[in-house]
Amino acid sequence: MKKKLALLLAAVMLLSLTLAGCGNGKTPNEPGANSDPGTGDDASDPGTSDPGTSDPGTSGGDTITYWNIATDEPDTTVFSYAVDKYNSENSAESGYTIEQVSTVNDQYKSKLAVAMGAGQCPDVYVHWTGGNLVEYVNSGYAQDLTALVDKYGLRDLYTEASLAQGSVDGKIYALPTKNNSIAAFFYDKAMWAEKGYEVPTTIAELEALCDKMVADGITPFALANQPQWTGSMYYMYLVTRHGGPDVVTKAYDGSGSLVNDSTIYAGQKIQEWVEKGYFPTGVNSLSPDNGDDRALLYTGAGMMLQGSWQVGSIKSENPEFYENLGCFAFPALEGSSADQTAIVGTLGDVFISFNCTGEKLEEAFKMAAYYSSEDWMKLDIESGNLPPLQAATSEEPAWQDLLGILNEASAVQLWWDQYLPAAVADVHKSASQKCFDASATPEAIAEEQQAAMDEYLAQNG
Repeated sequence: MKKKLALLLAAVMLLSLTLAGCGNGKTPNEPGANSDPGTGDDASDPGTSDPGTSDPGTSGGDTITYWNIATDEPDTTVFSYAVDKYNSENSAESGYTIEQVSTVNDQYKSKLAVAMGAGQCPDVYVHWTGGNLVEYVNSGYAQDLTALVDKYGLRDLYTEASLAQGSVDGKIYALPTKNNSIAAFFYDKAMWAEKGYEVPTTIAELEALCDKMVADGITPFALANQPQWTGSMYYMYLVTRHGGPDVVTKAYDGSGSLVNDSTIYAGQKIQEWVEKGYFPTGVNSLSPDNGDDRALLYTGAGMMLQGSWQVGSIKSENPEFYENLGCFAFPALEGSSADQTAIVGTLGDVFISFNCTGEKLEEAFKMAAYYSSEDWMKLDIESGNLPPLQAATSEEPAWQDLLGILNEASAVQLWWDQYLPAAVADVHKSASQKCFDASATPEAIAEEQQAAMDEYLAQNG
């Protein structure tokens, strides 16, 4: 079953990245065309503390700068493992030291974009693949890792599907790490049992359950939508349940449009749910970086649609709640001809790419390769994750639920804000956020996204 799923997801991810690769006709820069990164923490001036040199790989001193988002546990321990391992076992011989710079998630995304725009991309950095990876490759900020993956035998360690998602045009440019990430609903099994709630299998059942929760004085959905990508999960799933993953795929290749019955349905449904009180007050001002959505879940909200990385966070910060943590798939839409087992997610919570060449690239790669070691895998699983490695499995109850969802899935729809090119993804997030405050109609929200897509396709072919 695992092999069948891996092959299926590999095909889906290869399709996603092949389409993304066709969307940008730029020729990748030659390695060495960009500056060596700085390590400053100020997103508005990312290189002030170490501006680096004009060559991204063969010069710039003995420090390898590594940017990631490991600001909280369990991520701090999980990501620091490879850094500490390399520095203790390799630095003396190689002469290189890994310097880790961690920034909170949403600030990190802005910081990385500013750094790349200023020509000061770090030596090593995490990202979320998809359309962004294609742009990094075409800008010369991501180097071809295929030969190193084969040299160090990593093909036999990672799942085929996860390596495919880090590939563009058949070459590997990013290593998957940390977690298999899918969007699912999280809930408190003990509270649901006490209230007599049952897991819904259809959207009609989900709405009936939410109505019961509202009547019981419970906010059904714990959502913190300040950064927009969290609310986008509802929009993506509703579109996928209504029209299938092909809706966004066809819009990207120019054979379809984001103005269609499925996107209108998604916008209407979210606005209907807002009117019925399914979401918390001020939902667009709440922040997942502050844990606002998990706090709502801990204090009695009905459920939380989020990525499976939340398992590790919940286990770390609230072990008592974790004991009763359950997960279930986004319910099916009755009457829809679309495949109702498709899920939204990615195989690899973040991916690692390299803006360096030669000896420096190989030493940086050695550090990242520790994320595929057996010891690290055990540490990652113990923290509540399930890394994209062939040998990874988990007996944790929450992960048993999530593995059940994965094994039933016929397709994985890559998050829209990763799959789409950056300019279109930004509009998708800001437009879909308007569903939650009714600041635009569902039709206008769909038209805004398609206008961004039209502009991108006109410029890139």
